[in-house]
Amino acid sequence: MGGAVVDDGAPSVKAPDGGWGWAVLAGCFVITGFSYAFPKAVSVFFKELIREFGVGYSDTAWISSILLAMLYGTGPLCSVMVNRFGCRPVMMVGGLFASLGMILASFSTSIVHIYLSTGVITGLGLALNFQPSLIMLNRYFNRKRPLANGLSAAGSPVFLCGLSPLGQFLQDHYGWRGGFLILGGLLLNCCVCGALMKPLPNPKPAEQQHDQEDKKKEKKLLDFSVFKDRGFVIYTVAASIMVLGLFVPPVFVVSYAKELGNEDTKSALLLTILGFIDIFARPTCGVIAGLKWMRPRCVYLFSFAMVFNGTADLVGSQSNDYASLVVFCIFFGVSYGMVGALQFEVLMAIVGTEKFSSAIGLVLLVEAIAVLVGPPSAGRLLDATKSYMYVFLLAGSEVVLSGVVLATCNFLFIKNKPHEPAVCPGEMVTLADDKTKRRSSRAEGQQMTEKKVQKKVINEIKNNDNVRPKSVAVDSQEVERFLKEPQANGDMAACPETCL
Repeated sequence: MGGAVVDDGAPSVKAPDGGWGWAVLAGCFVITGFSYAFPKAVSVFFKELIREFGVGYSDTAWISSILLAMLYGTGPLCSVMVNRFGCRPVMMVGGLFASLGMILASFSTSIVHIYLSTGVITGLGLALNFQPSLIMLNRYFNRKRPLANGLSAAGSPVFLCGLSPLGQFLQDHYGWRGGFLILGGLLLNCCVCGALMKPLPNPKPAEQQHDQEDKKKEKKLLDFSVFKDRGFVIYTVAASIMVLGLFVPPVFVVSYAKELGNEDTKSALLLTILGFIDIFARPTCGVIAGLKWMRPRCVYLFSFAMVFNGTADLVGSQSNDYASLVVFCIFFGVSYGMVGALQFEVLMAIVGTEKFSSAIGLVLLVEAIAVLVGPPSAGRLLDATKSYMYVFLLAGSEVVLSGVVLATCNFLFIKNKPHEPAVCPGEMVTLADDKTKRRSSRAEGQQMTEKKVQKKVINEIKNNDNVRPKSVAVDSQEVERFLKEPQANGDMAACPETCL
């Protein structure tokens, strides 16, 4: 691994916005799908695990929680690995870890073994794939980046719709151990996706390679200077508040429908509706965010998406029948897709390509705390109030607050400086040259005038000497007064040969 080519995302390397970038986008689509859908798809096996190990549902729920915690909490570690070795080797090793965890879990003899194998090892492998895939997407796309982010984010709902039925099929035919083993083999596709992440070619000439290597050695493995960026701090605070309530409704909407007296199959259909809407919402939002007039205001579009999502939660809390929950899932799916398509696009726009690898790691670390706190807090509120209405109200309030914080702080503290009329360096040099030329030409003109006057005076004196009688003496005072008379340019004529 030490000899790997480190794909340093230097600003001088122009993003191709196509070409091999579409292969990179396909890899990001698969990685995003596995990273977000796999923790939810594993829940299909929970009933079998409860029966096998004699544990409760809360014990098995820790598997998904640990998976998500590893996905978010290992962000700084992923940043250090990417800055040290590059995206491609890190992703291929991550694919091996993700597969190894599920294969080891198929031989587990206790729930703790599954925590360590599926939760920690597979979670770490997915994290080592997810973050570098976003970094490579940012390097390969610039003008079309919003669309690329939207298409990549669509992998989450697509894989969720596919992995959950697949998991149920594997469990019915091969049991949970056989299902884990086959899913482990399926996760080896992450290595294939990692192989697609080809570093961008460096256009610099060969003689500059040594200087570039020295700069790479001095490059920080984790750049904390992003916290000096006011926009990054505002984004991190708003995103952390958002994550507290963003994932709560998908977790509780099925139980909410069952509480209203609906059948299990009918209630589970709500998640299918939500995911189907989400599939189309993400690419559509990416197209809108890429419009010429919208892209500079992408932060406000993201704020609107959060407020829209939170408002859907607030209105959905008043649902009292299945039809109203279906309407809620439609609007929640649209807003949820908008948030998913824009969250990393906005971060890329704030910090830029060079610092994105460190920025995303630090953001995911902060969000990991919120991910662990959000759903359990909502569960405790449900236990205390015995009403889903308050759970949805809390989640909606948190997401709306995050949108308001992002829009307000961005408007108040991130203002574009007005363009002051300034003279560019080229113009400054030209003006300076013009002034110098004018001074030199004026000095030369004065010198020429003085010389002409001197010659004229000398010639007149000589002529006067020739024509006047010898008896007539030259009046020295009159000559001196003549020489000191003001000339046409306002200067006195002075000549060392005639001054008395």
